[in-house]
Amino acid sequence: MSEENTTTEKKDAAPANDVAPANKNTAPARNGTATRGPASRQGGRRGGPGGPASPGSRQGGRRGGPGGRRGGPGGRRRKREVSALLQEFDQKVLDIARVARVTAGGRRFSFRVTVVLGDHKGRVGVGVDKGKDVALAIEKAGRAAKKNMITVPITKDGTIPYEISGKQTSAVVFLRPARKGRGIIAGGAVRVVCSLVGFTDISAKMLGRSNNKLNNALATIEAFKSISVKEPIHADASTTTEK
Repeated sequence: MSEENTTTEKKDAAPANDVAPANKNTAPARNGTATRGPASRQGGRRGGPGGPASPGSRQGGRRGGPGGRRGGPGGRRRKREVSALLQEFDQKVLDIARVARVTAGGRRFSFRVTVVLGDHKGRVGVGVDKGKDVALAIEKAGRAAKKNMITVPITKDGTIPYEISGKQTSAVVFLRPARKGRGIIAGGAVRVVCSLVGFTDISAKMLGRSNNKLNNALATIEAFKSISVKEPIHADASTTTEK
């Protein structure tokens, strides 16, 4: 009986040298690293523990981080710049136009905005820029207008010192001083620019045949650039020069 039991136990016991069948999903180890199976995919493309970060969690990505599109310090900084710009200057939107760019895949539409900035104290600027939406285009055009800011001399009567004219492509603008109390005698883009400069009495005439608001505004800016004075116009009237 003892011999029969020992033989049966030897038949039932598995051989020690047998190897378990390999799984189809496992890959051979490289340089002593662990094999990669279905459970080891954590840390792969979708950002598991130990894997690369997912695209949404990258610093500065689309959904946050410094300079991200949706929030983050970059978005808040732009909002602060726009609010500070509006507190310092008065902003007027001259023109909004939808433009298209033809590409191999079709036409891509965007908005072009013309903005005039002024502080009613002699500083004015015209800016043009494009954006995917109107709000973004207005913001970019406002920053461009601040970069193009010029200083225009204003007399004590709130007008220009002498007659001037400016030209931009086919737009020609003629401006001359006006008596006190006449107001701003101008129309269209020329009136907007003159009011943001701070003039109270001025007469203007558009001599060209162009109805383009951008060209008329730039022609007015070119006319203001041609003003040259030897002494500051804003000097206090009480100060007199001793002979």
